[in-house]
Amino acid sequence: MTGSVAAKTDTTRARLGSYPAESPSGGAGGGWRELFSRRYAAVASILAGGVALYAMNLYLTAALMPSIVADIGGDRYYAWVATGFLTAAVIASMLVSRLLDRLGAARAYVLGFLVFGAGAVLNALSPSMTALILGRVVQGLGGGLVAGLGYAVIRSALPERLWTRAAGLVSAMWGVGTLVGPSLGGLFAQLGAWRGAYVLLLVAALVLAVPARRVLPGRSGAGRAGGPVPLPSLLLLTLAAAAFSVSSTVPGGWATALCIGAGLALLVGFLAAERRGGAATVLPGPTYRADSPLKWLYLTVAVLCAGVVGENFIPLFGQQLGGLGPLVAGFLGAAVSAGWTTAQLFSVGIESAHGRARAIRTAPLVLLGGLLAYGLLQTDHASGPRVVLWAVALFVAGTGIGLAFPHLSVAAMRSSGDPAEGGKAAAAINTTQLIAFSVTSALAGTLVNLGGDSPVDAARYMTFGIAAITVFGVATAALTARRLGR
Repeated sequence: MTGSVAAKTDTTRARLGSYPAESPSGGAGGGWRELFSRRYAAVASILAGGVALYAMNLYLTAALMPSIVADIGGDRYYAWVATGFLTAAVIASMLVSRLLDRLGAARAYVLGFLVFGAGAVLNALSPSMTALILGRVVQGLGGGLVAGLGYAVIRSALPERLWTRAAGLVSAMWGVGTLVGPSLGGLFAQLGAWRGAYVLLLVAALVLAVPARRVLPGRSGAGRAGGPVPLPSLLLLTLAAAAFSVSSTVPGGWATALCIGAGLALLVGFLAAERRGGAATVLPGPTYRADSPLKWLYLTVAVLCAGVVGENFIPLFGQQLGGLGPLVAGFLGAAVSAGWTTAQLFSVGIESAHGRARAIRTAPLVLLGGLLAYGLLQTDHASGPRVVLWAVALFVAGTGIGLAFPHLSVAAMRSSGDPAEGGKAAAAINTTQLIAFSVTSALAGTLVNLGGDSPVDAARYMTFGIAAITVFGVATAALTARRLGR
């Protein structure tokens, strides 16, 4: 009986992707020096560069939008520039494992960079807001693909001892993009050359596409991750994202409640379609088994990513409540990502199973504490020291995300001994991120609107609303950590 229980425990942990025991040399994985060695530096640069390009583009466009509207008009469709990009990115991220199986890593990456570049060309040449939105949709398709590949290709392009470091590097690029995007967008806006920003993105995409074809692996020939495209799931999730997005633009009251209710109903429909989907699912099939720990892992990822969404509004509150200039307010908004990036660069060095489990279990508590502190510190005409405390609270919130994220990513990669299934599980990390960003961004906009004409109330509604979501993550993180070791 005892042997049976032990075997069952080992099987459960294997499904989640428990890490191997430390090697005799004293470490469970390779170091940063090896990852950036001549042998692996090009691969690491492409994986990280694709995600950085996606993240930087997201925030760069947000900084450019006032200048774009002043030039070509279309302020009524302001929100749809982001909605179109994010929705297309979610759809593309769902197709990562299928394209990876059919094309191989090298060709899939080249395709993603070229599609992203084509969208940048459309944006640079846009004569109207309608054309710009079309370009953003094309960019979203390419960006969602390269961002998803950043996680999915780690397993096939790098040795296992470097997976944790590579996952931390790729994840850190979200923070880098948040820091670089607003400042670069602000610079081009200041120069009155917003179209030039998209030319720069085109050049960056082409520069990354050239070595991708040469250094990344080709098609494996496994042929098992393709399968049919999950059209019902894609449709339901797209409609859910649209419903949540509309909820932030309609008048408050019943109209808002109706949109949110419709979005939640469509999400339930998405999950139902996934459970019945068989081989045609967005997330790996084992996710929906009753005994699968993957569902808790993905829910934890979603909750942690929800904590980043406030960055879209924090610069606005910094200007309204703290009297900050646009540039300083932009850096205040990047405090969460700065904490995320800093923490995970240290977190990847945690090698014991107990330490990794503790990091995952602690992460949502730290995120929750930082959000609550930031919300409680909101006030009109904030003084300089109080603004500094805002930055500290947001940085602390970000460290909670960084503590857990690399270990969640690698656990997904190791969830299966089958490379195709492991790649699909890793790609689903990015899909989960984008879904969380899309849904929570729309809900955050609705929460801000509930504040009415009071910036303090708007800031608190948004912050405490996201904090309430984080409470749910405390439970999912505990369930995830239990599989990694106490």
